[in-house]
Amino acid sequence: MSQLYIKRRQNIKRIGRRGENAAVALLRQKYYEILCRNYRRDKREIDIVAMDGATLVFVEVKTQRANGRVRPGERVSREQKKRIRSAAKTYMREIGNPPLPYRFDVVEVKLDSWLFPCEICHWLNDFDVQFASDEDRDFYD
Repeated sequence: MSQLYIKRRQNIKRIGRRGENAAVALLRQKYYEILCRNYRRDKREIDIVAMDGATLVFVEVKTQRANGRVRPGERVSREQKKRIRSAAKTYMREIGNPPLPYRFDVVEVKLDSWLFPCEICHWLNDFDVQFASDEDRDFYD
């Protein structure tokens, strides 16, 4: 791998970490309880798992520099939403499938040229659940 590629990957990870840290700070200001960060199973990941009162919240964080032309949240692809839902399903199984309401939120973070957050938007229930099978429908009922 080239040095340029390695440097670029490190920069992307640093930007992502900054965004996730800003998102956690925002959620804590809103009195969310952060249960887990970077929950991973296979190639599926949830950036933040939190409780908003009695509601379990799965949060995807999208970060970009402020000069981006597109809202960061618009970059959550259909495939990525599917992976997040699958990871949420696994997480719920691991904690014993408690009868909790839940939702999928997106936090968008824009960073200035010094990589400090200059704009943060929290979109509640940002994407809906689409059923892949009857088994999935049971999970979401």
